[in-house]
Amino acid sequence: MSINQLIIRSLKQNLKSYYLYVFALIFSAALYFAFVTLQYDPSMDGASGSIRGLAAIRTASVLLIAIVTVFLLYANNLFIKRRSKEIGLFQLIGMTKNRIFMILSAENLLLYFGSLLIGTFIGFAISKLVAMILFKITGVDAVASLYFSGHAFIQTLLVFGGIYLLISLMNYLFIKHQSILSLFHVKSKAESRVKKLTIVEILTGILGILLISTGYYVSARLFDGDFVSMNNLFVAMIFILASVIIGTYLFYKGSVRFIANMIRKNKGGYLNINQVMSLSSIMFRMKSNAMLLTIITTVSALAIGLLSLSYISYYSAERNAENAAPTDFAFVTTEDAKAFGKILRESGIAYSEQKIDVLQVEVDLEEVMGRDIENLQFDGGKMRMSVISDRHVEDIGVSQDETVFSGFSDAMRMLLNLQDSGTLTFHGLTTTFSLEYAGLLNESVLPLYFTGGLPAVIVNETTFTALANDINPEIQLDSSIYFGYTLDDRETAEAADQLFNSMPFSQDFGNSSQYSEERQQKINMGLIMFIVGFLGLTFLITSGCILYFKQVEEGDEEQLNYKILRKLGFTQNDLLQGILGKQLFNFGIPLVVGLLHSYFAVKSGWFFFGTELWTPMIIVMGLYAALYSVFCILSVLYYKKVIKMSM
Repeated sequence: MSINQLIIRSLKQNLKSYYLYVFALIFSAALYFAFVTLQYDPSMDGASGSIRGLAAIRTASVLLIAIVTVFLLYANNLFIKRRSKEIGLFQLIGMTKNRIFMILSAENLLLYFGSLLIGTFIGFAISKLVAMILFKITGVDAVASLYFSGHAFIQTLLVFGGIYLLISLMNYLFIKHQSILSLFHVKSKAESRVKKLTIVEILTGILGILLISTGYYVSARLFDGDFVSMNNLFVAMIFILASVIIGTYLFYKGSVRFIANMIRKNKGGYLNINQVMSLSSIMFRMKSNAMLLTIITTVSALAIGLLSLSYISYYSAERNAENAAPTDFAFVTTEDAKAFGKILRESGIAYSEQKIDVLQVEVDLEEVMGRDIENLQFDGGKMRMSVISDRHVEDIGVSQDETVFSGFSDAMRMLLNLQDSGTLTFHGLTTTFSLEYAGLLNESVLPLYFTGGLPAVIVNETTFTALANDINPEIQLDSSIYFGYTLDDRETAEAADQLFNSMPFSQDFGNSSQYSEERQQKINMGLIMFIVGFLGLTFLITSGCILYFKQVEEGDEEQLNYKILRKLGFTQNDLLQGILGKQLFNFGIPLVVGLLHSYFAVKSGWFFFGTELWTPMIIVMGLYAALYSVFCILSVLYYKKVIKMSM
């Protein structure tokens, strides 16, 4: 048999084991090529003024390279160990290590670059779809086209060629440093099997659970008033990160075995075949996979958390735009308001006008704030706030000794921790006014130009007049009047927005369009969601493949055990039920822990990103779990094949 025939036969024989590796490689190459094509696609030129994200796409492509490189190196390490006996046999028949390396390199070259070319073709085929998805999410009015970029193709070949060289170097070092005897024992040394649970492992397991629980507890109280300064918040965040990551590692190192051992002791040692195949396997193998599972869990939690937060912001774009501009159009000068009103009338766009007088008053919030004023660095507890009369707000009446806040963001509510009641002191130029705090309205009544992100203060008309007669001129804004235009027909919003953006206003800062605010947030957060989503999908595929490869390795090692169990009378269904429980542990534990990590991370600070938590987060977590479960199903199917081959 010639060397070429040996390479072809070996490739055909191992192709069945490599199919998921080939799929992941094709998927990674396709996604990378599609990403790089976006940088050179002429259809992106029309969107470059709206999407300032080409730098973000380039950064994402670098992160994509890092994810794919780690995955391919790890997968290659698993496969080279699986073929250790084959390499040892080659040496026994007289082949040199260099000749064996050349055979494996040629085989890997055909498989690797064949998959790369297929992936590049698929990436070219889906590049238009990727651009369409990006334009759709961001709301950019551009036409995507099918475009093949020679620069993108060369860049893809160079990147994956570099990864191939790293893989070849890893294979060379493996073959170079292994003796014939060690090659026949590599697989048997791959897992450390511990027969007895030690006291150290028990303490490690308990410590892991305590660290994770402590991290969750601190994250839940991060903005409850316990950490009042930026330094304290920073230290708390570092503590949460370290506690959860270290706790996760210790959880896999000892907690899982500890819990499984407790279950086994609770049953008095009498386990059925399903429990033996699931619990025992988990106890003996989880410890050796602790670092791998910690990395997968942490990065999964990071991907889910970032995608959830970006989707929360994207999902809340309309509400955030209303907070920034409570009417369709907001103006702070009479000149600009009249000029735009004239253009709207000439264009046949009907609207209603609202005019509100706004005062800037220093308000003492010390009695209604649940945080230490001094640590928030306010001047004696006083904040400059916008004050309006209750006659401008429908369906609300405020007495002379009361005040109501309006337009309070969730982030500001958590930071200031307002109480339900208390006395507010309004400082005029020469006098002060004490009013009782009577509650909070979610609806915004003033744009950000006046409020600066703080709530607007609504007082009685009589109180407003008294404050207006005693205002401090040094703290007033350039404009003290807010003009709000509300369109009668929302279908005319886009046309009106185009007119707004074409107007040469006398003052750029302060005038705002609700339509533009919403569109700009969707563009920014849509781009982030697009990038994080594709990176998360890549990591999901690669990490799922790694866990699958580990199960393939374990299944091959345990085939002899299944053969013995079948001879003892256990049916295929008996073994499959135990396998199913084992896979639920192997795939379910990293998934559940990752989801918990991301939930507590998102829950602690979601209000900085939007106004809705549950719907976006549940959608993201549900999709991630559904895609993740595919690899669990593939593992069960592989074990089913192993069980059939055991007889």
